[in-house]
Amino acid sequence: MQKNRIMVIGEKETFLVKVLVQKVKDAGIDCVFKDFNINAICNDWEGTDLVTIFMADGDRPGDDIIRFLVDRLTDEGKLMIPIGEKNDIAFIESHVPEDLIYKCFLRPVDNAEYVSTVADLFNKVEKGEFKKSILVVDDDASYLGLIREWLKDDYRVSMANSGLQAIKWLGKNKADLILLDHEMPVTTGPQVLEMLRSDEETKNIPVMFLTGKSDKESVMAVVSLKPEGYFLKTIDKKELLEKLSEFFILHK
Repeated sequence: MQKNRIMVIGEKETFLVKVLVQKVKDAGIDCVFKDFNINAICNDWEGTDLVTIFMADGDRPGDDIIRFLVDRLTDEGKLMIPIGEKNDIAFIESHVPEDLIYKCFLRPVDNAEYVSTVADLFNKVEKGEFKKSILVVDDDASYLGLIREWLKDDYRVSMANSGLQAIKWLGKNKADLILLDHEMPVTTGPQVLEMLRSDEETKNIPVMFLTGKSDKESVMAVVSLKPEGYFLKTIDKKELLEKLSEFFILHK
């Protein structure tokens, strides 16, 4: 089983940085240090699961490094932990989206607490707690099973075989996106969408329709309901995963 990997980035590998890196390694986690050099960071990026920015004596990463980190962490769904004085932390928080920062540590850092924090993070990642949650609603059990199989490695997938079951599920759970069958018996997709939009608890959940009809009239009928998007049921796994990834990147 491949180890989790942390990249510690700083102006220079001081004694304190070396101690921190060694403590992480002693905990069974792969850890490397790179200085504030965009090429060095980029060339050794593969396999990095978490970035720690170690700031000391007023030394901070440049704009190019911050842009690189924000782009990579966003694209790959990874996080960072900044370490520094209060003004260093404030600097990072003003340049990096909040959802990319797992936790901040003020110097002098408690190495044991840091190691415990990253171990807890990786444990949560392994359990899928940081995966986006998708609710798939369709009356076709075979199609539900297929979509779940396609998405389960990248997302937390829940299923409902009717609109009413979906509403009931949402009463106790949260979803980051709903994939909703447009053509369902009893309660149709449009009716479910109307119920979702009329409820304060669910009105802001993004909804994408699943439809088996590709003719212009049917597609226009779907689009007129103003969902966040729609997928034809003929879509393949690769394209579906790509579209969902694009959606979540754009809606961070």
